[in-house]
Amino acid sequence: MTPLAARATTPEPVDAATLREIFARLSAANPEPRSDLEYVNPYTLLVAVVLSAQATDKSVNLATAPLFARADNPAAMLALGEEVVRHHIRTIGLFNTKAKNVIALSRILIEEHGGAVPRAREQLEVLPGVGKKTASVVLNVAFGEPTIAVDTHIFRVSNRIPLAPGSTTDKVQAGLEAIVPEPYRLNAHHWLILHGRYTCKARKPECWRCPIADLCRYPDKTPGPG
Repeated sequence: MTPLAARATTPEPVDAATLREIFARLSAANPEPRSDLEYVNPYTLLVAVVLSAQATDKSVNLATAPLFARADNPAAMLALGEEVVRHHIRTIGLFNTKAKNVIALSRILIEEHGGAVPRAREQLEVLPGVGKKTASVVLNVAFGEPTIAVDTHIFRVSNRIPLAPGSTTDKVQAGLEAIVPEPYRLNAHHWLILHGRYTCKARKPECWRCPIADLCRYPDKTPGPG
């Protein structure tokens, strides 16, 4: 991840009371957030997240709907084979490598984990196509662990507000996981990514309709339309 350019006017991170109010508002606006990725079990979630690297969730969902209808477990995916998987995901970027990874991780799940998705981070991170972010998503969404998988949206939001500013995704993740109030830790990942995707956008944040605009310290807020 490219570090953010330094700014002379970079504000101090919000204080603890403001941080709690931010998550209280995000929670009130969306009490039961969920991933935009479509899945039916931990295995299909794992595959979907692997496929989502450098691709939109919408494009992944379009490809995985027919794929998961045929294979929603490692054994069925292996039975399809790499060529068929590649055909299903051909509209997604890096589909050749991703097809190899899906088949390879499916084989490892069968041979080493009895066909189940492991709940240990170190076992997840060694699977083909799986890194820290993917493991964090699976641990959070599938197994209910309060991890925060920092993608480009969360990285941007955390540095803008700022919540837990950092020059790398790992630093932002560590910072967020250390300060997010306990009642909000489980869903913090979803609230922040959805906020970054639909409101606090990269090129033109829609500050005029942001529920936390008065709490955000970002100095370059976008004025309302008209």
